[in-house]
Amino acid sequence: MTRQSSYPRVAIIEEGMREGMQIESTAITLDAKITLLDALSRTGLETIVVGSFVSPKWTPQMVQIDELVSRFTPMAGVTYTALALNERGRERMRKYMPPLSEPSGSPRTFVHLCDVFVRRNTNRSQADEIAEWPAVIERAVNAGARSAGIAINAAWGSNWLGPFDEEYRMSMLERQHELWSAAGVTVDKVWIGDPMAWNMPDQVASQLRAIQDRWPEIETVHLHLHDARGTALLSAYEALKALTADQTLILDTSIGGMGGCPYGGHGRMTRMIPTEDLVDLLNELGVPTGVDLGRLIEASLLAEEVVGHSLWGHVTKAGPRPRGDALFPMDLPFIETEEQAQHFRLGSRAYEGARSPWKEPIVSRARAGLRLDSKGTHGAP
Repeated sequence: MTRQSSYPRVAIIEEGMREGMQIESTAITLDAKITLLDALSRTGLETIVVGSFVSPKWTPQMVQIDELVSRFTPMAGVTYTALALNERGRERMRKYMPPLSEPSGSPRTFVHLCDVFVRRNTNRSQADEIAEWPAVIERAVNAGARSAGIAINAAWGSNWLGPFDEEYRMSMLERQHELWSAAGVTVDKVWIGDPMAWNMPDQVASQLRAIQDRWPEIETVHLHLHDARGTALLSAYEALKALTADQTLILDTSIGGMGGCPYGGHGRMTRMIPTEDLVDLLNELGVPTGVDLGRLIEASLLAEEVVGHSLWGHVTKAGPRPRGDALFPMDLPFIETEEQAQHFRLGSRAYEGARSPWKEPIVSRARAGLRLDSKGTHGAP
């Protein structure tokens, strides 16, 4: 498809191995995780977060992160990153560079809008985060940084404090922007996180327009949206419409939509945008991704095997919109179950024995004089 010039460039960061696995069972084997990571590497995704270098006491799912990074098969053209919350974690992570890379290409300041969440999540306070800004900026200036980012988390609301308004979000971004500007560093990136899934499409769009109006030099917007209430993909779509063709929108997603933080109150139900659903949406909009959707669907089904339960991607269950030779057979029998619906990838064996009332072949002139029989092959009308 031809890219629609009105949309920004989109970059996808796959978070299933980090955001997803941190909330899944500790019984998942290292071999299974490596198999999934290697499958994700073959999909065409450009950036994959492989896990976290954090305390195994509080995140036991990441206890084998060193072994995983040592044993997986890096794919050329894929950037692999990881999360590290403190210097000890960063030191561990540096031992594996390469194949790992720094998570961000430029420095940034950062603050949670919810003081309760940051205390639960990192045992720090909002004041602690703000107090760190001058040191972050000083290190960046000393390192010769010419550009930087500003960031807010728990941006649209908190399960403990309620909703946050745009004025509060802008004030926290403004405070960071002023410090960078005073240091002679251009702010060209903004990161906004939503760990408790308070995002609403209209509010996301309004926020991004406000950022553009206030700081037109910001080129890149990075959104980390959770989906506990089913609005994350809608919000991502509104972000696409709010930004311009000369900007970049970075979206964090997770294979099958798995993800969540044990400190946020929703557990696995926090979820994220399923990577396969976003790729399908972008394909339909004509926004290039470089991702093989078929391989991504197979990786999502593999992820279900790895975690031992059904995940939440829609395209994995029903398939992309069929076109050309992939159009459904017109004599297709009744399709009722999730298993039968997999005929989009498995063919007739997915619905073997299904009921079929069609006594005569179904034909349509709209199918250019061709029909697809129940075996998925072209037949004469």
